[in-house]
Amino acid sequence: MYTSDQSGPSALKITVVIPTYNERDNIEKLCNAILLQDERINVLIVDDNSPDGTGKIADRIAETNERVRVLHRAGKLGLGSAYREGFRIALDDNADYVVEMDADFSHDPSMLPTFIDKMTDCDLVIGSRYINGVSVVNWPIRRLILSYCASVYTRVITGLKLSDCTGGFKCFRRDVLESIDIGSIRSDGYSFQIEMNFRCHEKGFRICEVPIIFVDRHAGTSKMSKQIVREAVLMVWKLKLGSIRRSIFGSGK
Repeated sequence: MYTSDQSGPSALKITVVIPTYNERDNIEKLCNAILLQDERINVLIVDDNSPDGTGKIADRIAETNERVRVLHRAGKLGLGSAYREGFRIALDDNADYVVEMDADFSHDPSMLPTFIDKMTDCDLVIGSRYINGVSVVNWPIRRLILSYCASVYTRVITGLKLSDCTGGFKCFRRDVLESIDIGSIRSDGYSFQIEMNFRCHEKGFRICEVPIIFVDRHAGTSKMSKQIVREAVLMVWKLKLGSIRRSIFGSGK
C-alpha cells in the first residue's frame, strides 16, 4: 500500500471504474481489496439496475466510505456504455489515472500497484493474459481459442503490437481519455477494448503490457454472444479503413 506524504506521487488521484450486474456476492469484498492497495484509489461502481440488489449493497458501501461512489443506470445497457459513462465521471472528478476492471475478481486487485508503477513510463497499461504464454484459468477451451485468435486477428488487421488486444484490465492517463473523444466510441464488449487500444495507438500514446493471471469466476459459462463476436470482427476492418482514409484525406474536419 502507498502511504507517501510527498506532494508529487501522493497527489495523484486514481479512479477504478467497475461495471456491475448481479455481483452482490463480490462487490463489497472487491471494494475492500481495491482500496487496500493504495490510499489514492477511489472506486466508481456503475450498476445496471442489478436484480440481485448489487446497487443497494454498493450504496451502503458508499455511505460508509467516501472513496466509493455509485452510478445507477436504468438497465443493462452494455459494458462499453458503462465504461464511457464511468470514464466521464472520473475525468469530471479530476482523476489522473482511470482503471477499468471486472467486478468478479477475475482481475486481481493486488496487481493495481504494478499498474500504477508502470504508469511512470506509459500512457496506457494493459493487463495481458497472453504476454507470457497463456495465463487463463477456468475458461472452456473453445472460449480460450476464440479470445486468443481474436487478438491475433486484430494484430494482423490493425497493426497493434499487443499480445492481448481484447483484455479489460487497464489503466489510462487522463489525457489519453480526453484525447480520444470517448463519446465517439460506440462499440461494446471485445470491440470496445479493441477500439480503445487502436485509438491510443493511432494517437501515438505509449502502450505497455504487464502479465496477469486471469481467473474466470464463472467457470464453464460465457457472456459472449454471436453479436459481440460479429461486432469485433467488423470493428477491426472499420478501424483499419478509417485509419487509411485519415492518412490519405486528413481528419476530415
